[in-house]
Amino acid sequence: MSLAIGPAGLDGVRSMLDWAAAEGWNPGLDDAEPFHATDPEGFLLARLDGEPVGSISVVRYPGGFGFLGFYIVRPEFRGRGYGTALWRAGMERLAGCNVGLDGVVAQQANYRKSGFALAHRNVRYGGTVTARPLDDPRVVPLERVPFAEVLAYDRSCFGFDRRAFLERWIARPRIAAGFVERDRLLGYGVIRPCRQGFKIGPLFADRADAAEALFLALAAEACGAPLFLDPPEPNAEPVALARRHGLAPVFETARMYTRGDPGLPLSRIWGITTFELG
Repeated sequence: MSLAIGPAGLDGVRSMLDWAAAEGWNPGLDDAEPFHATDPEGFLLARLDGEPVGSISVVRYPGGFGFLGFYIVRPEFRGRGYGTALWRAGMERLAGCNVGLDGVVAQQANYRKSGFALAHRNVRYGGTVTARPLDDPRVVPLERVPFAEVLAYDRSCFGFDRRAFLERWIARPRIAAGFVERDRLLGYGVIRPCRQGFKIGPLFADRADAAEALFLALAAEACGAPLFLDPPEPNAEPVALARRHGLAPVFETARMYTRGDPGLPLSRIWGITTFELG
């Protein structure tokens, strides 16, 4: 039997999302296209005599940064070395990059053996939000904000340019809102339908009032369905916001890097975009 590792293609990314759902990761209903567009060669499948048996995503961003996710081997094929082969192929593709990942905490020791160091935890909060959105004219549909401004703001928070991803991520069926004061974008957020309920991500904001207004406006789009937010634990303010609106911890990951924490402005990150792409 022959194992081959190569690009997944868009249909392969859809399969990876199905596998992620089976693992309980609750991906979005329409994640495949924006994920794949971020780096079309960055999603790999291991195929055993043509049958997909495992996956890994190794997305490269401009500026020497890469992010690893979707590290999955189908349960019936585990224990045969396919995961190790995928890992090696993925890390080879990201050679020379500072590589980040959001891994389950139980695997933190294994990631450390592969050269990753812990930066911080991300804690997923979930539940239902019943609070009404604020009547704040500064919260506007993000489509009203010039895309160049959105891209620049996103880069200031995420740390790297992700134009191809962002163009698709802020488009429907996701709903995106910005917080604009004196013609200046001070925050934005996106909510999307997922296999279970909705997720808000990213939620970036310069100030607490902007984050609160955006959060409530986006949460209203869930119409009482389960809602999830993934704040970085060192930023106590979004943790407090989540708890204040009835959300509770349901899951956590370990954010780790191979070449050190790139120094993201965690005080402005109220909810990360995705555990798969950073």
